[in-house]
Parts: sequence; structure tokens; C-alpha cells
Amino acid sequence: MENLSHKAGFVSIIGKPNVGKSTLMNQMVGEKLSIITSKAQTTRHRIMGIINAEDFQIVYSDTPGILKPEYELHQSMMRFVNSSLDDADVVLLVADLYEKIDEELLNKLKKVEVPIILIINKSDLAKGTQLEDKMNYWKEHVKYDDIIVISALLGENIDKVFEGIVSKLPIHPPYFPKDQLTDKPERFFAAEIIREKIFLNYKKEVPYSCEVVVSEFIEDDVIIRIRGEIYVERKSQRGILIGNKGEALKKVGTEARLDMEAFFGKKVFLATHVKVEPDWRKKDKKLKGFGYSN
Repeated sequence: MENLSHKAGFVSIIGKPNVGKSTLMNQMVGEKLSIITSKAQTTRHRIMGIINAEDFQIVYSDTPGILKPEYELHQSMMRFVNSSLDDADVVLLVADLYEKIDEELLNKLKKVEVPIILIINKSDLAKGTQLEDKMNYWKEHVKYDDIIVISALLGENIDKVFEGIVSKLPIHPPYFPKDQLTDKPERFFAAEIIREKIFLNYKKEVPYSCEVVVSEFIEDDVIIRIRGEIYVERKSQRGILIGNKGEALKKVGTEARLDMEAFFGKKVFLATHVKVEPDWRKKDKKLKGFGYSN
């Protein structure tokens, strides 16, 4: 029998790079679905995390940080942001203690016609009147329906965010099966785990020049066999990625395999290979092949 009071909706999590959007979504979903590193621009796709209860379904969208596009990859990332805003029922605007609003973000917010919950993150780092000053700053610049101060890292006030979202969801049947956690396939998360380890282990431009494709994902009762292909833009980056006698790549592979075993709950055999694809970030056809079409 259909529940006539059931709520369901899409919740778009937006904000500038590195303000804690992915950490917040992972906290709310209870699963590590999005890459978390201290480097900006680690999220490149729109990643959905689904929360189910008897009387509601929340479909979160973690999105890339809003930025001024410099090349085709950035254009594609911003298209993911735009699509998440187009179908949003609630918008979570995430800011932190240090960030100021800019034209790119303001332009996105002008198009929003659904409730906006402003989230001020990283409250655990606040000193003196910093938190109050930041709240007053945002009140002057953005029209929102609610404001909630949180620490996504420590999980503080996540329940208040959750309650705020549910109160604003429309009455609607569930969009996804009630046992579904995300819209992405297992291959996607295997690739993201490898990419996260690259961000954690390498400096400067190398992580931003890498894309990971899982070309093989074979599962049986005992083990998952995964082949990950890492694409870089230049031969010199390939050398850095592999490292002396392959030690750097081996470290990435070991760390990724352990995370995959925890994520999938099964033993994993992981093989990684590095390939050179010149200027892939600027090539629309190659980006579509990597899954950036929207």
C-alpha cells in the first residue's frame, strides 16, 4: 500500500572547493562514497548517496567545488553542478570559516528556486568571534532558509542538518529502490579509491593530471580481481607516478587494495598500469570516454 505521506527528494550539496562537501555527505550517508583529501578539486563527478527510512528517501548529490573553468575538464565538472541544481528539492550551501563568496558562486545561487540551507563548516577550528563574524558575513550576501553551524570532520550537528532537510522535502514516492545506497557502479568506487591514494601520495600537479579507469572488475565468491588504468598527460608524470623501481605505484596499489577490501567486504587482487594520454583534460572526446558526459 502506497504511503501517501512519504517524502522524497534530491538534495544538492554545493560550495567552493575544499570546504568539506564530501566529508559532510559521507557523514550523512554513513559510507565513504566521496574522496576526502586536504587538496582542493578532488571531487570531479556528481556522486549520489541515498538515505532510506520508512517514511522518506533523501538522495544527496555531492558535487565538484564551484570554480571558474580553465579547460574542458572544469567545464564538465561545472555541468555536473548545474544538473544537480536543476533537479534539486533542497540545496545545502556549504561554506567554511575562511571562504568568501565570489561571482561564480553567486551566479549559481541566483538560479536556485528551492529552499537553501546554509552550512558553516569547520566550527572546531573557530577562534574568538570568527564563527559569529562569518555567519554575519553570509547573512549580508546570501538569501537562505536556514543556517546551521557544523563540524563535518567531527560529526557535530549533522543531526540538525538531517532534520532541516527532512522538514523541507516534498511529499513524493521513493525515486530509487529502498535498499539502494548510490547511483554509481562498483567500478566507479574502485577507480575513486585509487585516485584518492594518488592525491594523498603525490604533490603539485601530478594528482590533477591523473584519471583512473577500471577496465576489469571480476568478482567470484572469494575474491574481486580489479585492473586499474591510470592515465597521465606527460611521460615525466608517468615516471613520477611509478617511482624508483616501481615503489611509489606499489604503495598506492597497496593502500588502495586495503581500502577496497574494507569497502567491498571481500579480498581484492589489484593490478595497476600507467598510460600517457596527452592533454586529456582539454579533449572533449577523451573526457566523454572517461565518463564526464552529463
